[in-house]
Amino acid sequence: MELTVLLVSFTLLLVLGVPVAFSIGLSSVATILYAGLPVAVVFQKMVGGMQIFSFLAIPFFVFAGELMLYGGIADRIVRFANSLVGHVRGGLGMSNVLGCTLFGGVAGSPLADVSAMGSVMIPLMKKEGYDADYAVNVTTHAALVGALMPTSHNLIIFTLATTGIASVSVFSLILAGVIPALLLTICNLAAAYYVAVKRGYSTHGSFPGWKEVLIALLGAMPGLLVVVIILAGILSGIFTATESAATAVFWALLVTVLAYRSLSWENFLKACAKACKTTGVVLFLIGISSAFGYFMALYEVPQKTGEMMRAVSSEPWVIFLMINVLLFVLGTFLDMAATILICTPIFLPIAAQFGMDPVQFGIVMLINCALGLNTPPVGVTQFVGCAIGGVSVGQVMRSILPFYGALGVTLMLVTYVPAFSLWLPNLFRPAAG
Repeated sequence: MELTVLLVSFTLLLVLGVPVAFSIGLSSVATILYAGLPVAVVFQKMVGGMQIFSFLAIPFFVFAGELMLYGGIADRIVRFANSLVGHVRGGLGMSNVLGCTLFGGVAGSPLADVSAMGSVMIPLMKKEGYDADYAVNVTTHAALVGALMPTSHNLIIFTLATTGIASVSVFSLILAGVIPALLLTICNLAAAYYVAVKRGYSTHGSFPGWKEVLIALLGAMPGLLVVVIILAGILSGIFTATESAATAVFWALLVTVLAYRSLSWENFLKACAKACKTTGVVLFLIGISSAFGYFMALYEVPQKTGEMMRAVSSEPWVIFLMINVLLFVLGTFLDMAATILICTPIFLPIAAQFGMDPVQFGIVMLINCALGLNTPPVGVTQFVGCAIGGVSVGQVMRSILPFYGALGVTLMLVTYVPAFSLWLPNLFRPAAG
């Protein structure tokens, strides 16, 4: 009965429009009151859930992303991407995909990616004759690559969500996201080109030459080097994965203040304020989810969910498909961090029982969560993109299928072909361990 109180109260609060974090907390309190346990248990679990050294990586990665967002990195990345592919059919769409991918690697946040690249590329694409729904779909889907990149704080959140379930190192997960990120970029490029050809968008100019590409690359290189520094530093043993986040902040300040000289004092204060707000929200959500996770473990939610799935089928591919469908559906209602924190303790043990590596599951989880970011009713990246493009969500949804297809292909390949996510971690296993 306690489990019923937990799940029904949580669902009811979400339906009533109560923010996710408060829905989790109130449902936990309701459950503990019904069970007759001390309310102090909820607060003990909250505080204990936040007192982990690895959490230091979250505010640092968030702050680095905000510094890159307000420091003018996007303009230089756009110039480089446009010089490389801007001359092909639908070239601005292709440039948008590459630009969002590169900036996503720097910022590590799909929302920051949409805000920065969208404000530059969406108006430019509309001015050049591209439809608003196309510009928004290209931007919002390409921005999702940021969830898989080394600077993504969601990678840290997943590793922490696996505590007590499996041993997943941050660096293994960072490496595991590299190839899926490249694969998703290729699929997004294919979707953008397909729609551009179908709608008859024309080419814009000719290839500027490799000299111009090199100049543009050199201009964008200081910002792009953050990913290289993180990976090289951890591989060489200079710093840990947690220390790499602080290094990312230091490098972001060097680039935006000294190299580009594009970060004003006003924007620096905005970046600090935004990073503090985001960190506070994430850490509160992590703490309250620790209490929620305690009750899910206490009332054997993972075991009961696994039994229900096994009643449907014992074939691994069917189980993995059901997990993907459930993660996608939940991701459309929950924030990305909430989905990771709530669903990992439920579905990771089930996936592991049927042979999926925890690191591989992490990437599957992140792709599903990213897909949820672009799907109503939550769909925060889609809402931001639509606001920038001045187009309704309904209009964007009517032409979204090719871009959903790109995400779907990537998700299926990562789910059913382990090498896409595990080859790099296995290659560097001694360093990653």
